[in-house]
Amino acid sequence: MKPTLLVLAAGMGSRYGGVKQIDSVGQHGECLLDYSAFDAAKSGFSRIVFIIRKDIEKDFRERLFDRIARNLDASYVFQSRESLLTAEEIARTTERTKPWGTIHAVLCAKEKICDAPFAVINSDDYYGRNAFEQLGAYLSSVSNDSTEHAMVGYVLGNTMSRNGTVSRGVCTVKDGYLDSIVENTKIGYEGDDIISEIGGGKVKLSGKEPVSMNLFGFTPSAFPVFDEYWSNFKAEKLGELKAEALLPVAASQIVQTGHGTIKFLQSAEKWFGMTYPEDRELVKNEIAKKIASGYYPEKLWEK
Repeated sequence: MKPTLLVLAAGMGSRYGGVKQIDSVGQHGECLLDYSAFDAAKSGFSRIVFIIRKDIEKDFRERLFDRIARNLDASYVFQSRESLLTAEEIARTTERTKPWGTIHAVLCAKEKICDAPFAVINSDDYYGRNAFEQLGAYLSSVSNDSTEHAMVGYVLGNTMSRNGTVSRGVCTVKDGYLDSIVENTKIGYEGDDIISEIGGGKVKLSGKEPVSMNLFGFTPSAFPVFDEYWSNFKAEKLGELKAEALLPVAASQIVQTGHGTIKFLQSAEKWFGMTYPEDRELVKNEIAKKIASGYYPEKLWEK
């Protein structure tokens, strides 16, 4: 069975200052997600599922989804603070305003995607077609019960922003497989140096480290690990206002607990994305260059 693309598009966009998932960057109103959907469709993915917030549904449909759904097999599900919680758990977390992170988002879509291998992407990152081609080919080659998952990693120096800090999972790779991921939530430039603020201190990075951009590929066999991680997260951190259940952490647990492996595929693509308001012009310019070179048609979709 051909794989599914799952798009994490329920983020709040606090640093960007708006709903960046549906901000126009193309020459005919296309969003950054249009280009990911286009690349995925060209790379063997048979359907796309978006995870969104209920409050952006109308704008999401008008500015992105209805256009994609006319061209691809597309659907969406909602993620909210109350999703996957009991009534008692909801009552204990009334002060929290945001959902519970990326693994929570994936589990919100479980019923939609549990019948085939699937890839997971962020809504505000540009990954490049080669990444989708590699991951699409890999996921098309594995069975639903396979415990061999995959990810596409990037070179840290190709994923930095001059407009502010970024969050990256710094990876250790052994014999072509992921060994560990350490979440570095604040990596930025200090002059020409790349500095990670982690563990209460500062660490200088070379820029050559392999990093995760949340481009993972899983078979349905990953869900028992995700379910267990979510249950443990709720037991330990439900009372924390800003705690998030993170997909890279859950992916690491697959490896660390011996429940599977994650093949490390590498992309040399230079990242760009919609993290800060200043990023929009950069993204528009990069997309325009790719259109001018013939990488994308000027108008992605026929209708």
